[in-house]
Amino acid sequence: RGILLADTTMKVLQHWTADGELRVYPTSVPATDELTRRGYTEVIRKVDGPSWAPTPSMKERDPSWPDFVGPGPENPLGTHALYLSWQYYRIHGTNDTRKIGRKSSNGCIGLYNEQIEEVFGRTPVGTQVKLI
Repeated sequence: RGILLADTTMKVLQHWTADGELRVYPTSVPATDELTRRGYTEVIRKVDGPSWAPTPSMKERDPSWPDFVGPGPENPLGTHALYLSWQYYRIHGTNDTRKIGRKSSNGCIGLYNEQIEEVFGRTPVGTQVKLI
């Protein structure tokens, strides 16, 4: 099934497909070490046109966040999302391209929408993910 390796120091996602092909994508990464989770997880669900709601800790940090954002240009998850076995963690697109290459997320790994669409299409549910 391949593997997705998210390097939070280098701010890149390496995607190794099952047939050994490697593609590397620039990413956004969690803004602080406290928001960063490291280790192994896996893709448990894929959503084209995801909706978004802030986590309880995000709402606690910033009560001005909306309670819910449906699919579309205002959605922080962009056009596609890979849901991981860790609650609230995703690899997803972003409509705010200024975040790519920066420590700017609340825990997720973000990609340009064009690139998450590519990763989405090439990543089956069950793919192993490692965050370092």
